[in-house]
Amino acid sequence: MRPTRIISRLDIKGDDVIKSINLEGLKKVGKPNELSKKYYKEGIDEILMIDTVATLYGRNNLQEIIKKATESIFVPITVGGGIRSLEDAEKMFKSGADKIAINSQAVKNPNFLKELKNIYGSQALVVSIETKKINNQYEVFITNGRDRTNINLLDWIKKCQDFGAGEILLTSIDKEGTGKGLDLELLKFVQNIVEIPIIFSGGVGNINHIIEALKFKNLDALAIAKTLHYNQLNINEIKKIINENKDN
Repeated sequence: MRPTRIISRLDIKGDDVIKSINLEGLKKVGKPNELSKKYYKEGIDEILMIDTVATLYGRNNLQEIIKKATESIFVPITVGGGIRSLEDAEKMFKSGADKIAINSQAVKNPNFLKELKNIYGSQALVVSIETKKINNQYEVFITNGRDRTNINLLDWIKKCQDFGAGEILLTSIDKEGTGKGLDLELLKFVQNIVEIPIIFSGGVGNINHIIEALKFKNLDALAIAKTLHYNQLNINEIKKIINENKDN
């Protein structure tokens, strides 16, 4: 499967879109609704909004941002961060989210995924997985990359699939925000175990990084942040490269 979707990733703290390196050192880069509208006009396929401090502070503040975004943006919007209950999920969907991304709460209570699937369906359920290589093994992290779990990545992917995830958002903490290229080793590592669409995030710095990723048939989408926020790449350029390489 080739990456037919380009997703703009907006990591949000308060009222600002921020960018980090290795999920640390946050820097403000713009306002979520302004950037969302810009990317929509440029032809983005989907928009991903993550409240980066929601789990830390025990709440998600994106409801008003989503409501405003859906007034003028007509592509799927996925929302994540701090969704801990069915009530939290319902609030996000009522605000206009098409999908929700679950990370920390899924690790703490995997049955939460089953509950969400039974109500909203797998197509609305994304499991966000942040991973980092520790002692030559990929380990799952939670709370926006702050906390280790000692959970093996492959074991966790299998469980997420069994419990109803419709997609996996896989973020390489080692590569996130660096612009030095995607973690192709990680992508290769998971390619034989992933049975559902995978959104890969972390490390895109130039068009060649995207071309390299197109070799992996299990990659369904790329979530891109820094290179879009800083106008280092534009969406039309990315889509042109994908179309040129889709049959290679």
